[in-house]
Amino acid sequence: MPVEIDPFHAIAISRLAHRMAAQGAPVIHMEFGQPSTGAPAGAIAVAHRILDSDGMGYWESPELKARIAGLYRERHGVAVDPEQIILTCGASPALVLALSCMFAPGARVALARPGYVAYRNTLKALHITPVEIACGAAERFQLSAAALAALDPAPDGVIVASPANPTGTIIPEDELRAIAAVCRDRGIRVLSDEIYHGLSYVGPARSLLEEMPDALVISSFSKYFSMAGWRLGWLVVPPALVAAARARMGNLFLTPPSLSQHAGLAAFDCRDELEGHIASYRRNRDLLLDRLPALGLTRIAPPDGAFYIYADIGHLTDDSLAFCTRLLEATGVATAPGIDFDPVDGHRFMRFSFAVSTAQVEDALARMAPWFAQQNRR
Repeated sequence: MPVEIDPFHAIAISRLAHRMAAQGAPVIHMEFGQPSTGAPAGAIAVAHRILDSDGMGYWESPELKARIAGLYRERHGVAVDPEQIILTCGASPALVLALSCMFAPGARVALARPGYVAYRNTLKALHITPVEIACGAAERFQLSAAALAALDPAPDGVIVASPANPTGTIIPEDELRAIAAVCRDRGIRVLSDEIYHGLSYVGPARSLLEEMPDALVISSFSKYFSMAGWRLGWLVVPPALVAAARARMGNLFLTPPSLSQHAGLAAFDCRDELEGHIASYRRNRDLLLDRLPALGLTRIAPPDGAFYIYADIGHLTDDSLAFCTRLLEATGVATAPGIDFDPVDGHRFMRFSFAVSTAQVEDALARMAPWFAQQNRR
């Protein structure tokens, strides 16, 4: 029988938000982790030129793979052969490729709870057992070496995310090194989701490749490069798994869109514009951290990176989906319910994405303040 997986509840929130907008309501979209800025101007200009001059087709850009390999050399001091890079249709297919290359059905893979909803559900869809590790405020909502060492029996693998979704927390350098050591000692294979690299407010995030050259690493053009709709990502695999990853990519997804690959290559030359986005995110982060306590949201995960605020609303509700739905209907501010990220404790959390304009953050705060003031405390 096909395995059942849970829905992505933020999609239902977004559908409602779009219906409201179609009826004329002024909606602010803070439910999804996608930049509102769109692709950088240089990437768009190249895309226009390619549309007029290239019939395109199935293609994997060697220039783009080389540029990505250069990113690991420049940012992390890690040597990655371009042939270790599999270009994908966004990070989601990279997750499927990585898990299916690394694990057979019945394997056990550890991950943090809260964590990105698709980790748990993709594992289930591939008949791999998620082993969720509760990571609360005391653990800064992140995996630790001690937690992995304590699992008995050892899992077959672990998914590491730093910066993490939904919290934005970053694993400190010494802890990342300790996690790598535990995984080596216990034979735990590691998949590192580094899709939010480049988006940090507390210093650069380290790649797990700096500690474990045989780790698999997922990344994407959706976040830092502001190209979510272009569906372009990549998977870094060790040489021993290149053939397996290529076979899966070719059969399941063929290649990423040619147009997106041309645009992605051009985006590497748009750093000034992209760094300007980060400056905006930093302003938005500071604004929310300053103003959310006045709404009664005082227990917040440390947003070290990415563009999320994960806030405890347990004093107001035990049903985060209903709470976020009511908030949207009353104020036009769309947010994500914590139940997506944590099936156990997420009923008392919500997530804000601040990858919107600062003016929209100001507007959202002004709309939400009177609504939150009217909510009864539990």
